[in-house]
Amino acid sequence: MKYLLIFLLVLAIFVISVTLGAQNDQVVSFNYLLAQGEYRVSTLLATLFAAGFVLGWLICGLFWLRVRVALARAERRVKRLEQQLVPEQAPEPSVPAARE
Repeated sequence: MKYLLIFLLVLAIFVISVTLGAQNDQVVSFNYLLAQGEYRVSTLLATLFAAGFVLGWLICGLFWLRVRVALARAERRVKRLEQQLVPEQAPEPSVPAARE
């Protein structure tokens, strides 16, 4: 349910940006580090929004991956410490009772 709401929010933002971008056919000059380009406002808006969205997901994914690796290490360490604390008990050999 949570993911559905997030998806709907992103979809609504995308639809609003496309709607606003369709009304803005003005050409603007965009200066970036290496060059300069003439772009329509709608194209520039959509491209920068998508780039920011992808960059945000990559950064969040890296943090999530780092946390998962730390959790896996901690679980392995806990398991190892539990094995040291309580060594496995070998089953006692059963001695058959002597019948007389």
